[in-house]
Amino acid sequence: MNETQDQHINTSTTEKSGQAPQHNFGGIYLHIPFCKQACHYCNFHFSTSMRYKSEMIAAIMKEIEIQKDYLQNLPLQSIYFGGGTPSVLETSEIEELLSQIYKFHKVLPNAEITLEANPDDLTETKLQQLSETRINRLSIGVQSFFNTDLKYMNRAHDASEAINCIKNAQKYGFNNLTIDLIYGTPTMNNSQWQTNLQTIFDLNISHISCYCLTVEPKTALEHFVKTGKSEAVDETQAATQFEILVEEMTKNGFEHYEISNFAKPNFYAVHNSNYWTGKKYLGVGPSAHSFNGETRQWNVAHNQQYINSLEKDELNFELENLSSNDQFNEYIMTGLRTKWGVNLVKIENWGENIKQHFIEKAQPFLENETMVQTEDGFILTSKGRFLSDGIISELFMV
Repeated sequence: MNETQDQHINTSTTEKSGQAPQHNFGGIYLHIPFCKQACHYCNFHFSTSMRYKSEMIAAIMKEIEIQKDYLQNLPLQSIYFGGGTPSVLETSEIEELLSQIYKFHKVLPNAEITLEANPDDLTETKLQQLSETRINRLSIGVQSFFNTDLKYMNRAHDASEAINCIKNAQKYGFNNLTIDLIYGTPTMNNSQWQTNLQTIFDLNISHISCYCLTVEPKTALEHFVKTGKSEAVDETQAATQFEILVEEMTKNGFEHYEISNFAKPNFYAVHNSNYWTGKKYLGVGPSAHSFNGETRQWNVAHNQQYINSLEKDELNFELENLSSNDQFNEYIMTGLRTKWGVNLVKIENWGENIKQHFIEKAQPFLENETMVQTEDGFILTSKGRFLSDGIISELFMV
């Protein structure tokens, strides 16, 4: 791709609003496996000890070099620092990792470069420093603007820190912000949930990701629920709060473009949209996943084993070759999460039998109005989106 073409690509959105992304780009995800403290609901790979942080950064730098050919020279449309809590890194460490990526990859001039951050890390000094880096998007893990919810989740920040860090981020030029919220907690009634949403609207945030509280295996929350120290998630209340979410977002000009994600026009998340539309990506860091369309691989979810292998210029990972059925299932799983849905012509590429299987399995969902047929294919309705996991699994080829 030449520079003239690059100049006409607006990566603040995946494509024109309302269209699925089409360009052949790649992305890089960096898993930074450190957190100040463990949130009760989280089952991601992380450590609360920073003891080996410098060794970890050196190992990630080495993996970026070793994996430089994984994307086969695809230009990068997005770089995403996730975790863990990547905002625990020093600004100089973030820049060091970015420089290594730029050394081995072509990065589009206006690529989306996102840093996940917790409000307690985003001091005014930190934000000023970040504004001088190549980071151009912040994903802030607010979860709630009520201290009772934050205490229940064991978050490290309080509500006032959350509001102040958002205002300061905007002050230092971070206008492309996304905020995470969690609904369905036993500590939050519907009125409080509406207040959370109104706070987002008042702060003029352009993107929001909202997740229903899930009791994941091997988490503190699972232990608390099993021992009666915490109430289980009330599915009826969670469903009501999802309905409130969709209604309020629509009223305030947000597009519900993925089950958990809402954006103002031209502010879709480029990196995550590329996941959902089957683009190739490289994941670096312990537990990080990579996908090239035909295989999926994931690094060892153990910090010391990851570091030890990279010190020997080796990568400790597992690889899965995706069968034709696997690739079809991936397409259904990701496509039906989005407003673009799945395309019947593309489904037919897997064979007439796959197409007929899909049409047959989709029929009950068309009848109960959790799915509708469009000119090109099928999408889930608002009712269907809350039940998406069950619907999608029924459509799989086993």
